[in-house]
Amino acid sequence: MINEKIRNIAIIAHVDHGKTSLVNEMLKQGGVFRENQQVEDRVMDSNALERERGITILSKNAACMYNGVKINVIDTPGHADFGGEVERVLKMVDGVLLVVDAFEGTMPQTRFVLSKALELNHKVVVVINKIDRKDARVKEVIDEVLELLINLGATDEQLDSPFVFCSARYGTSSLDPDTPGTDMKPLFETIISHIPAPSGDEKGPLKMLVSSCEQNDYLGKLGVGKIEQGQVRVGDTVAVVNYHDPSKKTQFRIVNLFQFEGLKRVNAESATVGDIVCISGSNEITIGDTITDKNQPEALPFVKISEPSVEMEFSVNNSPFAGTEGKYCTSRHLRDRLFKEAVKDLSLRVYETSSADTFRVLGRGEMHISILIENMRRDGFEFQVSMPKVIFKEIDGVKCEPIDRLTIDVPEDCVGAIMSTIGARKGDLITMTPLGNRIRLEFFIPARGLFGYKNQFLTDTRGEGVMSSVFEEYQPYKGNIDRRNYGTLVAYETGEAIQYGLYNAQERGKLLITPGVKVYGGMVVGINPKKEDIVVNVCKKKQLTNMRTSASDEALRLEPVKPLSLEECLEFIDEDELLEVTPTSLRIRKIVLDHVQRGRMDYRKKYGDK
Repeated sequence: MINEKIRNIAIIAHVDHGKTSLVNEMLKQGGVFRENQQVEDRVMDSNALERERGITILSKNAACMYNGVKINVIDTPGHADFGGEVERVLKMVDGVLLVVDAFEGTMPQTRFVLSKALELNHKVVVVINKIDRKDARVKEVIDEVLELLINLGATDEQLDSPFVFCSARYGTSSLDPDTPGTDMKPLFETIISHIPAPSGDEKGPLKMLVSSCEQNDYLGKLGVGKIEQGQVRVGDTVAVVNYHDPSKKTQFRIVNLFQFEGLKRVNAESATVGDIVCISGSNEITIGDTITDKNQPEALPFVKISEPSVEMEFSVNNSPFAGTEGKYCTSRHLRDRLFKEAVKDLSLRVYETSSADTFRVLGRGEMHISILIENMRRDGFEFQVSMPKVIFKEIDGVKCEPIDRLTIDVPEDCVGAIMSTIGARKGDLITMTPLGNRIRLEFFIPARGLFGYKNQFLTDTRGEGVMSSVFEEYQPYKGNIDRRNYGTLVAYETGEAIQYGLYNAQERGKLLITPGVKVYGGMVVGINPKKEDIVVNVCKKKQLTNMRTSASDEALRLEPVKPLSLEECLEFIDEDELLEVTPTSLRIRKIVLDHVQRGRMDYRKKYGDK
């Protein structure tokens, strides 16, 4: 049976190439909203963090109608750190829309997501977006896409993929790059004619691969996936099996069945081949499971998600300010939240350690784990995290590390500074391509070489550079890389930072705090340009006499301070430091707070036990 009334597509692209805006217009013109309804920009980015950062973190399901055909659309993330989301949802669809920016062209994440789609033999519709840009170079970008398809080993059929030229901002599409369109009709018609309708045996035993999971406070665990074979009804008893774990075999009764209409989940009594549905009734479902007929259980193959490449330690906060700002501070709260997160995010791994208060968390990159940290602090959690580290592997007896493909777009006069910095971080130049008055550089660089590089990059390019990276492969260890070439200013005692104490401390380096901030001994309060740590007393008050009054403090001028963001803090911390995370504060601290004990440890490290 071929279900001609349905098309299942995923929208894939590099970050910020316009996927979510394109989905917005498809939903608007697909009749999802009333004519007089006020629609938010980027309506698919429902998460507060997604709206603030302007990125998609979680894949989303929606559906619109065109000429009686239901088009199920899945908006996927563009950052490599959320590649696990992309990989699993591609199993749910029959084709993809590859969105490419009309100026930037193909970027590292374009290569990553397209390679995953081609591996699954999906049909591709190429959407050249943002053709309204003044600097658009449409014909060159078409050549770049075709070259990328050839490099990735696309079949002849995939090389004949249709091109559609869009402006998501204005809601237009066209089949001719020189003719601006008036609506999304050409895109809809290309999807229906080129993307195959789902097919399968409607009367055969049920088979549905769970591609996404979420926890609902009222319905329990929900499994989302596409029905590959058979039919499903509310009240049916079904089996759950797993392709990679033959021992898993449980049964449950389907309590709720939902389908997608627009942005909403609506109740359904039954569903058939090709339908993307959401099922509740079992708390044992995980991503990669197959929901199947209880009498003929058969698992569908599921490609294992790419391995994590970065790890950090999450631990209970034990600083002098522990428990004063957070709602959830215990190891039980921390453990429950981390393991709950690992259920719905297949790219995240959580392991217990020898300490009941510490957990090892593995992810796809710094941003992947920083999003988790940010969500947890917004939910009221208080905890500490260690410096991010890459995960080394031993391959054929050789120590290997993850290598990223780094793409950098910079003005011509910044190339020298970039080459020098990347060279010091063990990066190897692959290609250099001029783009007008800018240059595009591609490097292979160890993943750890990118830790802490973003701020340096913005300084080197005066804020005009664009950089992005994606995991390439494991290669032999490249040698030592200095994480940072500066030291820190460390608070001497617990108290409140005073203007007089800060004024004296700023002579030693750049401050990270302002007057009135509460500090404790061992907390990092500034940056020392020299590669050593200096203990400073920022709580020191001016000694008052009849000749010296506190009013004269007004003459003390402090340099302006820019608070570090969460990502900047993670880039900043070194091996002997932790980041204390609470709902209201981010504090960098030394693992050993006592400066005398820390000094002894540094001496032993430098000179041994002499």
